[in-house]
Amino acid sequence: MAETKREIYLRAIEEALGLALPATKEGDPAAQVTEAMRYSLLCGGKRVRPSLTLAFCELCGGDWRRALPFACAVEMLHTYSLIHDDLPCMDDDDMRRGRPTCHRVYGEAMALLAGDGLLTKAFECALSLPEPAPAARGALELARLAGHMGMVGGQCIDLSIEGHLSIEGHLSTQGRAVDMELLEVMDQGKTVALIAAACKLGCIAAGAPEDLLEAAGRYAQGVGMAFQIRDDILDVLGDAQKLGKNTGMDSAREKRNYVSLLGVEKAQELVEEYTGKALGALEDFPGDSGFLREFALKLAGRES
Repeated sequence: MAETKREIYLRAIEEALGLALPATKEGDPAAQVTEAMRYSLLCGGKRVRPSLTLAFCELCGGDWRRALPFACAVEMLHTYSLIHDDLPCMDDDDMRRGRPTCHRVYGEAMALLAGDGLLTKAFECALSLPEPAPAARGALELARLAGHMGMVGGQCIDLSIEGHLSIEGHLSTQGRAVDMELLEVMDQGKTVALIAAACKLGCIAAGAPEDLLEAAGRYAQGVGMAFQIRDDILDVLGDAQKLGKNTGMDSAREKRNYVSLLGVEKAQELVEEYTGKALGALEDFPGDSGFLREFALKLAGRES
């Protein structure tokens, strides 16, 4: 049976990640941190973001293989964020991708360094694209969307809501009622920003014009918000074994999310609304967008 496009992408991503971060030789002083980095990076996962990078490159008329350095960069950056997010000072989670979190295996200090290592390795990968102009443009886009005005900023809002951040004299969301507006601002950073980077980097690798980068951003907006809201639903209704992580965590922390504000049914309606927006953005692309349409629809109904 012929491989599906998704299977082809996944096989290429796994191979590229392994080559980008090979195991160290015995006696290497960086052996332990490299092992911790590989433990978290190479343990599977849905590979949503790197798959989007390859798919948008192909949709824009490029050879998707040329986008593999960008795809690796996005996945490394995503994995670093998961390692740090799981730390006791953040969400203090024990399970990730079906096995113990990095800090549970290697200790907090080494997990912190493993995340730092993946963050910096991500930019090494992005800048390894053979053509310097798109490499620099992609690295800039990745830094902008992953930094304090993007993913990191969203995480700061999340911590502030949970009461982890209290900095006298600085703006904080503590004390503010958690409403739909605040949730959306948080998730635009925490979730959507890196998905937008993944989509846009694929377009950049293909040399696509600005209007297609903008359309890719709109697709990411729809898919990213749908993905996050569906994640909130699965935290209530999902199977921990299928998800590879603990469920009921938001409720245990008394953390507000789309389900607690809207209920499961209306939250799923919002997933479908955002998915519709993602599908609408694909109409701006002249190529065959069938894979990305199916991808968005599958994410909207995912169980893991």
